[in-house]
Amino acid sequence: MQTGYELKIFCGTAHRALGKRIATHLGLPLGEAKISRFSDGEIGVQFEENIRGRDIFIIQPTCPPAENLLELLIMVDAAKRASAARITAVIPYYGYARQDRKDGPRVAITSRLVADLLQAAGIHRILTMDLHAPQIQGFFNIPFDHLMASRLFVDMLSLHPVRDLTIVAPDVGSVKLARFYANYLKTDFAIVDKFRTGPNKAVALNLIGDVKGKNCLIVDDIVDTAGTLSATIEMLKDRGALDIIAAITHPVLSGAAVDRIESSSISALWVCDTLPTPQEHLFHKIQKISTAKLYAEAIKRIHREESISHLFLDGPAEGREPMIERENAMAIAGALASQ
Repeated sequence: MQTGYELKIFCGTAHRALGKRIATHLGLPLGEAKISRFSDGEIGVQFEENIRGRDIFIIQPTCPPAENLLELLIMVDAAKRASAARITAVIPYYGYARQDRKDGPRVAITSRLVADLLQAAGIHRILTMDLHAPQIQGFFNIPFDHLMASRLFVDMLSLHPVRDLTIVAPDVGSVKLARFYANYLKTDFAIVDKFRTGPNKAVALNLIGDVKGKNCLIVDDIVDTAGTLSATIEMLKDRGALDIIAAITHPVLSGAAVDRIESSSISALWVCDTLPTPQEHLFHKIQKISTAKLYAEAIKRIHREESISHLFLDGPAEGREPMIERENAMAIAGALASQ
């Protein structure tokens, strides 16, 4: 069913490259919005085309700096005051999601705070990918569509099969994700028992499962300082693993992350383009998978009031259209083959 109002795509300044790719897959131009700064740094937003009665989608990850979140809120407020019929925030990376509960005295629950801010601004719907904590959806009283990068990584594996594969959860929090991959791919999985000594500090303690003589795929939603990832890689190699690949959705890569990954025994780090790519993140072992086609299909289905369940891995692969771009997948496979 086609809705009665026109689809418009807009993008903030946080990740223009992804916004343009999504718009290209939709066959639409990016909408005209002027995002400026006053002399003191204050953000100003003005839509430079008529959006009254339109179904608009605003693409903006809420990664640091915090101005990216504030810019999204201001864009939503401007769209609401311009009488947009429906405003959907497309948030490829939902920042401030790691503080989702009160796990100590006198701490904030920032994921709830951000949810309140987004709803107060006037957003009608959220579209995002691989929340750090899926229960964050419960903080919202508006429709919430949660895409999963597993669709892209499984498509990648179908185009570049890995023999004798074992899925590895780098910590207890990623066990459910690892089990999903293992069940879907009909393979074994292992779990790393990790003890966190402080924020962004982790020590891997033990491995549950057998990886000797196996190729390993480490799966997780986020790689930040790469402390957990590098400790996991070291443990897997000590236990006799062969090639090691990591498939991790959001490449935050702060601190010494790049050096840790480059100096590790990992063959490749597969990540999604949910975050912008600074020059320092274009290192040898990182290989980015485009989310543009998946987001474009989700936007199209939301606009038409159609189900997006087709975009999940809830059935057999036969006859399913790949959401990974073939050129993107072949380039990654070629880079692996050359190593």
